[in-house]
Amino acid sequence: MPATIRDVAREAGVSVATVSRVFNDSGPVKAETRRRIMTVARRLRFVPNTAARSLSTRRTHAVGVVLPDLHGEFFSEVIRGIDQVVQRRGCHVLVSSSHNDRAAVAKALRAMRGRVDGVVIMAPDMDVPTLVANLPERLPVVLLNSDLGHGQYDSLNIDNFGGAYAVTRHLLRRGHRRIGMISGADHNHDARERLRGYRAALADARVEFREELVAPGAFTESSGHAAAKRLLALAPRPTAIFAGNDSMALGALSALRAAGLRVPEDVALTGFDDVPMARYVTPPLTTVRVSIAELGMRAAARLFDSLEAGGGAEPVHELLPTELVVRCSCGAQQPVLEAKEAGS
Repeated sequence: MPATIRDVAREAGVSVATVSRVFNDSGPVKAETRRRIMTVARRLRFVPNTAARSLSTRRTHAVGVVLPDLHGEFFSEVIRGIDQVVQRRGCHVLVSSSHNDRAAVAKALRAMRGRVDGVVIMAPDMDVPTLVANLPERLPVVLLNSDLGHGQYDSLNIDNFGGAYAVTRHLLRRGHRRIGMISGADHNHDARERLRGYRAALADARVEFREELVAPGAFTESSGHAAAKRLLALAPRPTAIFAGNDSMALGALSALRAAGLRVPEDVALTGFDDVPMARYVTPPLTTVRVSIAELGMRAAARLFDSLEAGGGAEPVHELLPTELVVRCSCGAQQPVLEAKEAGS
């Protein structure tokens, strides 16, 4: 049978309460006594009962994360940022994916009840009633890239509108007037805001918005490839393509090459996110930089701030700025020429 806290207390010649204080770090224990307890615990291979610890401390020392998907550099960078903060706090991360399904988000939240001290949620089509119905009343929550911002939960959003506006304006300044866009799904908050930024930049430049120049995608390489083929079938074809994220831009790049077109000489290409791969493809991709790991780090830090505040504080809503990064895919002369132009 595995060793219990009573076994450790008996072997170390101390009370169960003293052993508990050592493992929960919940009270003063003499250094010599602490060393003796830890030596006995190692010899007996004692593993603290985390469930019992949670009941006594009312903390699980775990943070829940619900994301639309776990595939791709964007989501792995978000998790990496969250994990950096969580690990420094001596806690752990429980991760679940929803595949953009509202029922799956609700199921994941129910499964995390009593297992996490707070939760970071990225769910583009989530609604407040579903959150309220599936979350404990005082559980700290941070929403990422959600159109539920400025509500009852803390939120952290990317400046999708400003970034899309900046990259579209850059293409316009390079003389392009027939600019195609590969958008994300209609229900996705990021996709809607990036489309809105694209349309606003065209309007400010007095360039007519044309519905046929917007091809739907799904933030995946394959959807970017299919959408680019659709745009290339137009007559005349676009002279530039703004893909709503870097994954779709990479798929579009493949479609352009398959069509025998050169980037940027025949068609300029831009993306959004600045995932690590963007700077290593040929040609390096002009894109909108989002500090993805920082997004995760800020979300986790905000969660711990809420925990330490003990509830009752006013929700905090933050907009994370973006930055235009100009590389060769839209005609820059050098592979990594960065323009420090924030979205507006």
